[in-house]
Formats: sequence, C-alpha cells, structure tokens
Amino acid sequence: CSICLDYFTDPVSIDCGHNFCCDCIRQWSKKSESKLSCPQCRGMALKRKFRPSRELANVAEIAKRLSCQAAQGAGRERMCEAHQEGLTLFCEEHQSPICLICRESRAHKFHTVAPIEEVIQDYKEQIQMQLQTLKEERRKLLRFKVTGERNQEY
Repeated sequence: CSICLDYFTDPVSIDCGHNFCCDCIRQWSKKSESKLSCPQCRGMALKRKFRPSRELANVAEIAKRLSCQAAQGAGRERMCEAHQEGLTLFCEEHQSPICLICRESRAHKFHTVAPIEEVIQDYKEQIQMQLQTLKEERRKLLRFKVTGERNQEY
C-alpha cells in the first residue's frame, strides 16, 4: 500500500484504478467531503466508491507468507522444532513445511506432500498469474475510464 507502505490489508480499488488498504484510504478520505484526491496520481475519486480487490488480497497474503518464510530462513536452513531436521517438504493439507521424520508420522502420513522448492516455485507462478490478471483488469478499467470520459464530453 502506498499510504502505509506495508502489505495490503483488505485492499480496495478506487476510481482511477489504484489500490490501497481499506483503512488507509478511509483515513485519507476523511480530509475531504464527497470526493478525494488519489494519493498516487492525484486523480479525483468518489469518497464512498471503494471496490474490494480479493485477488490482490490473495496475492498480498501469499507474498506475506513467503516473505516470513524467507526471513526465517535467511542465512540458515529452517529446522523442525520437534526433530531438529531440515524442513525440506511442504504438507498441502496443513499448508506448512515439514521434515522427513514428520512426513512418516501419523499427523502427515496420508497427506499430500511435495518438495518445498517445488511448492515455492508453484506459489511464485500463481502470484505472477494473479499479478498479470490484475494488470489486465487495471488496463481495462483505465480504458473504460478514458472512453467514459470521452463519451461525457460529447
């Protein structure tokens, strides 16, 4: 979010197509009556016309999780607290990294498990696809805004 400079929380889109945390843009909009100036492009938008962005919320959540995992693993391999083994696998059912010993335990024996590197790559690809979808949606909205403004001039 360009207002709080943190991961999006309940992201919303305003008329110009820019996205912000819902609370951030509400706080920003308290400065004006019915319209607000976009914090990024200074374009005018209706104060109460915020559209939720579920796709962006999903992307932000995945990025947040990956960032936390990267921060925890920076400079060292993450270790299983129970077995002091490297966390080399990912349990799909629990959505968490596990070690080889955990894989054979009752808790994970019949779960879908994959090498953590493959799962990371899959998540990266999902993020890229969702980002591309959001960019395309933004382009469509901007084209609609431009054509809508031209139609109002005539």
